[in-house]
Amino acid sequence: MENFLFFIDRLSAGVGKAFGWSILVMTAGTCYEVFMRYVLRAPTDWAFDMAYCMYGALFMMAGAYTLSRNGHVRGDVIFRLLPARVQASIEMVLFVIFFFPGFSALLWYGLPYAYTSFLIREVTIYSPAGLPIWPLKSLIPLGATFMLMQGVAEIIRCMICLRNGEWPQRLHDVEEMESAILAEQQDRARIEAEMHVAGAAR
Repeated sequence: MENFLFFIDRLSAGVGKAFGWSILVMTAGTCYEVFMRYVLRAPTDWAFDMAYCMYGALFMMAGAYTLSRNGHVRGDVIFRLLPARVQASIEMVLFVIFFFPGFSALLWYGLPYAYTSFLIREVTIYSPAGLPIWPLKSLIPLGATFMLMQGVAEIIRCMICLRNGEWPQRLHDVEEMESAILAEQQDRARIEAEMHVAGAAR
């Protein structure tokens, strides 16, 4: 089961990291536009459209990657203090009530929306560049599919936690500073407890 979970995590990470290059494209395009607009006094027609397409692609396709690393923002001031089984129960209820219906609807309605856009080779009507936006709209059902796949992995994690009483391992790329500090405090407390036990044994 762990191999299955890590496979989905790695798939989500691969897709998210691939679309992460959108940031460089967006940055390069924006820098070029600033240079053209303020130095050469010749603004481009396409820079704004390109920027929101790149940002939209990143937003849609990096969601599953962020979910796989448990990186989405949440108000967990109280949640983190609860026992692992209670956390898993809350997570599972929220996934079933909100997550799966929401992304299933996004997939269900996104497919014909993207297909129609593809058939007419839709372009943006808000700029003279006429940038194609049907590729961006095709990412709506694709992104929803990856989110649903990752959601299945998260539900399985909840079930494992309910059974074992602790959260299963997950892949990590970058640790939050808060997580690193908490881990360091736990290690320090464990070492102090071991030293105390060793001192008492003497």
